[in-house]
Amino acid sequence: MSPTLTDVARRAEVALSTASRAFSEPGRLGPETLRKVLAAAQELGYRPAVPRTSDAAGRAETTVAVVVPDIANPVFGAFVKAAQGVGWSRGQTVVLADTDFDPDRERALLTRMREQADGLVVCSPRLPADEVLSLCGRTPAVLVNRETTGTDCVLADAEDGLRQAVDHLVALGHRRLAYVQGSRHSWSNARRVELVRAQAERAGMELELLGWQAETVAGGSAAAAGVLASGASAVLTHNDLMALGVLTGVRAMGVRVPEELSVIGVDDIPFAAVSHPALTSIAVPMDRAGSLSLDLLARAVAGERQTPRVLPLPTQLVVRGSTGPAPQEAGTS
Repeated sequence: MSPTLTDVARRAEVALSTASRAFSEPGRLGPETLRKVLAAAQELGYRPAVPRTSDAAGRAETTVAVVVPDIANPVFGAFVKAAQGVGWSRGQTVVLADTDFDPDRERALLTRMREQADGLVVCSPRLPADEVLSLCGRTPAVLVNRETTGTDCVLADAEDGLRQAVDHLVALGHRRLAYVQGSRHSWSNARRVELVRAQAERAGMELELLGWQAETVAGGSAAAAGVLASGASAVLTHNDLMALGVLTGVRAMGVRVPEELSVIGVDDIPFAAVSHPALTSIAVPMDRAGSLSLDLLARAVAGERQTPRVLPLPTQLVVRGSTGPAPQEAGTS
């Protein structure tokens, strides 16, 4: 088998993108790095088949892979659209991979894409962060909604939005809150559980933590009976799709929202504003996360080494019609 550029990068102990630039943009590499790559290529007998193309501005074209768990979820659609917009402006080709919430598929896709892309953006991975970075190998990567010390990370900082949500419910007289969890493999879910517990304790609310569900409308519908059985007067779900499922499920059981149950989601997807009633939600700036992750990755692909950073993005409660005053207990007036 003929040697590949990946073989050259490994022999030279450089990133795949750095080895690529040795043949497409050698002037961007330092003399020592360029010498190492060319020496490795000569030792292995590697010959670049076709020079890399450039865009109209003379920039070498690169390929970035964006990996998401579910492109059908509008929040990931907004993320990808923003990432593609930045990629287009930079002359990058952005390719999309959907893992369908499957850790095994995520593992296989990362293994494949690290050989084909100059950089990887991994959004809301199901695998542990250290395994994700190991699978990315020498290919530069940015993680979104997963925190680690090994690479740049972009996080939707749910703490402030959840604090606002709990304070909103307390002001409406609610004292018992249910939380419907997302996937057991979701780092964001585990983080939100931790934050909801802390905020409920701070506000003196009782918290009923319900079990893991699919992060879909169907998952929310499946949780509806458990929400009502908990005795909570308000429910917070892992995301908006699940909240819309809870709305549908409790309505089918004759429960009125918000008169008998207040519902809050997370993400503030477009459907939240047009549901009936309109959904109160914690807005998460995933479009900003998409553009920022591409900016960070571009620097890494260009070889601009710096200390990995964790960049939090603020969240904000958007109040709509699905939350209202807590229902009065029987015998009170």
